[in-house]
Amino acid sequence: MSTTTPAPDSSSAPTWSALVDDAATFPPGDAALADAVEDHLARRSLPWADLVGRFVVKDTDLPKVRDFTGALSVVITGGAGQLAGPLEFASRHDLPVAAVEIALRDLDDLAGNARRVTAALDAIGIDDDLQVYVELPTTRPFGQWLAAADEIAALEHRLKFRTGGLDAADVPTAPDLAACIDAALDREMPFKCTAGLHRAVRHEDPDGGVQHGFLNVLLATAAAWEGADVQTVTGMLAERDVDALLGICHELGDDLSRARRWFTSFGCCDVTDPHDDLVKLGLLEV
Repeated sequence: MSTTTPAPDSSSAPTWSALVDDAATFPPGDAALADAVEDHLARRSLPWADLVGRFVVKDTDLPKVRDFTGALSVVITGGAGQLAGPLEFASRHDLPVAAVEIALRDLDDLAGNARRVTAALDAIGIDDDLQVYVELPTTRPFGQWLAAADEIAALEHRLKFRTGGLDAADVPTAPDLAACIDAALDREMPFKCTAGLHRAVRHEDPDGGVQHGFLNVLLATAAAWEGADVQTVTGMLAERDVDALLGICHELGDDLSRARRWFTSFGCCDVTDPHDDLVKLGLLEV
């Protein structure tokens, strides 16, 4: 990677702190849970430990991590009716659950599905510190999509966007992702991403498919929050010129770290990939 444009000071830790959630047990990594937990805990002694945020675990695996020390993000594998059990289990066993993630499954009634999720959470009586990420399809927002986002925003929950997957069709287009980011920020809703963001900069994978870059997403978020139109945000997501992106990082300075209020993190099955890219780009110390 060329880095002829000066990068920001790599000591600007707030920009990268807890950016990458450890989703080692999820595809395509599919690590064994015991191995993933061991690796996650071992990284705490590394100089770049602060880059890694929560350990992401399926709700069905909670009984296997009873002795876990550190922040957990629990992915609910069912619908709204499956929220209560895992959260009550975590409470009984004092598991350090910092976040819960749930996808809306009824694509024909996203708003109604969102109401069922928020009603279930209200009935449980969750702690104010628990962050709730509700996954909406990463497509161009439409009526039902926007109505669901409004329901989620009303209770100050967060959004989750899927930015990749095992198939090329799972990768949203830059215009669709830009429109989702714009809709989230219109409602002042923080969001996280999941899948696909292994690399900092947008690129083609070995199979010829295009993958989004997490640095692109962060810069696009900063631009959107400053009032850039969707076309400009789309261009930021589509940019592949490393020097151009580093130049924007340098211009933004502290504003880049402030964008983390909105783009909170992304799940990655191999947290060393984002670390290595940030080091190559001169954005993070070795």
